[in-house]
Amino acid sequence: MDGSDQRQYPLGMEAGVHKVVAPPRQSTVDKLKGKMKETFFPDDPFRSFKGQPARQKWLLAVKYLFPILDWAPRYSFSLFKSDLVSGLTIASLAIPQGISYAKLASLPPIIGLYSSFVPPLVYAAFGSSRDLAVGPVSIASLIMGAMLRQAVNPSTDPFLFLQLAFTSTFFAGMVQASLGILRLGFIIDFLSKATLVGFMAGAAIIVSLQQLKGLLGISHFTTEMGIVPVMSSVFHTTDEWSWQTILMGICFLAFLLLTRHLSMKKPKLFWVSAGAPLASVIISTLVVFLFKAQKHRISVIGQLKCGLNRPSWDKLLFDGTYLGTTMKTGLITGIISLTEGVAVGRTFASLKGYQVDGNKEMMAIGLMNVVGSCTSCYVTTGAFSRSAVNHNAGCKTPMSNVVMAMTVMVTLLLLMPLFAYTPNVVLAAIIIVAVIGLIDIQAAYHIYKMDKVDFLVCICAFLGVIFISVQEGLAIAVGLSIFRILLQITRPKMVILGNIRGTDIYRNLHHYKEAQRIPGFLILSVEAPINFANTNYLNERIKRWIEEEQCAESKVTSLQYVVLDLSSVTTVDTSGIAFFMDLKKTIEKRGLELVFVNPVGEVMEKLQRANELHNFFGTDSLFLTISEAVISLSSFIKLSP
Repeated sequence: MDGSDQRQYPLGMEAGVHKVVAPPRQSTVDKLKGKMKETFFPDDPFRSFKGQPARQKWLLAVKYLFPILDWAPRYSFSLFKSDLVSGLTIASLAIPQGISYAKLASLPPIIGLYSSFVPPLVYAAFGSSRDLAVGPVSIASLIMGAMLRQAVNPSTDPFLFLQLAFTSTFFAGMVQASLGILRLGFIIDFLSKATLVGFMAGAAIIVSLQQLKGLLGISHFTTEMGIVPVMSSVFHTTDEWSWQTILMGICFLAFLLLTRHLSMKKPKLFWVSAGAPLASVIISTLVVFLFKAQKHRISVIGQLKCGLNRPSWDKLLFDGTYLGTTMKTGLITGIISLTEGVAVGRTFASLKGYQVDGNKEMMAIGLMNVVGSCTSCYVTTGAFSRSAVNHNAGCKTPMSNVVMAMTVMVTLLLLMPLFAYTPNVVLAAIIIVAVIGLIDIQAAYHIYKMDKVDFLVCICAFLGVIFISVQEGLAIAVGLSIFRILLQITRPKMVILGNIRGTDIYRNLHHYKEAQRIPGFLILSVEAPINFANTNYLNERIKRWIEEEQCAESKVTSLQYVVLDLSSVTTVDTSGIAFFMDLKKTIEKRGLELVFVNPVGEVMEKLQRANELHNFFGTDSLFLTISEAVISLSSFIKLSP
């Protein structure tokens, strides 16, 4: 095949029946617009705006920003009855959990209740999930407390610690809202399923072990998160153990576990486990008050002031000394809580058959944390346990969050003195039972059965969290996940194809036993985009295959054609085009011919442009299918002498 053959026909024509054609020409601006749309607006959220008059477009825009305006005009009393029951039910869970999670974050208990009042109101106006119940969550509380304690001791300087918590919440909200506004939600996808399963399980164990302080009545306990220092602290302070505290803790822990088990066995009794934490708080508070148990080594919360959230924008601290700490804490807690909230919202939306806009959720969660940081709240999101109760209780709209917030408001205004005798041991038991559900052994087993590398990531996240720290464990798991992606990019899958006898189908020789090699042809398929990161690998791999093929070639027919199936190559860069040109020259030096099969879209367009400049392949080097290539070129196969 000489140069004259390359100029006989227009580019794209071949000897077979069909021809390979380049995609319709587009301007650079149109291409850029298309790529930007697919990158940042894959769900096309503004498709309902098309063809609408200007007034209607403005109305749709306002409804997009404030989803409450979409469902509120259609709201009815029957819907309110369902939301009222749901709101009161999740409030019974949110009040004790709010107090408990605030202590987990080393914050005053009242901050947990503040965080269950303002953020739900903000989310009700801006959120798109009907089932999400927002408030403090265990993992974000644990991370925030652990990271801020590295900079400030909450016991010696509680006001500064509170300032850092509010500032971290502000940065968390800014990160979350920015991801939604800039349509960068795909960033949270770097927290893979395997990473989250391992991370959540490890964090649940660390959270539970931290509660041994309350369950055993220990006063002097380590602030470190690793399993080794925690267990060391437990057994080095046996003289502080209180049998009264242990007895009460075991009783209420058993009660909470029993109600949880009952609700799991009989979902219709969900209200039993939902009301159990509040019942535990009430009963334990009465026991302590009646028997004056606080005088018998059972520690209590103490006096809590009545009143609603106080403004805290003046407490936001942007001092350079702690700016790095608060920004880092905000980033990590923001990403973790955002991942949990969006995942929970999508889970329950799929159960009820409606759509949740991930980017809109990010804006809503981010905004409620920014507002929360200015109203004495710390990081909040949609918790799975609370949302599950909300869903099972039959919520219909985000109004259930408003009902919950109003219930918390009444508690803040009137009922705070009643918590003065609430024992800390019961709060520890509530936290332990709440985080047990984060340990998903079945999911870990499924990951192990499906993908051993993903399971390794899961185990690394788990071990990193319990033996090093929460943030380092998460960083290790994310790093391993990204490393795996880089390996897939730099070492793309490439296979040798063979023909299934009696058909025009070509499949992987190592996968299909019935697939057979075609004499004189080496048919290769690249199953990944070709770019600067993998061209060297592809070049070396193809050369090695050619050498192996020539060493083992038949005495009747020698290798004459290398067929490169590009059907699975979705994109190629300039390094990839240079790779094709160099590969063709290398193959021709060996006395062989390189043939391309079915280059698609962008790949064909760039091949065409490169050919116009360098004229490096002809019409007889381009085919639509492997079968047509083999049929067309078989007549040129030369038999070995």
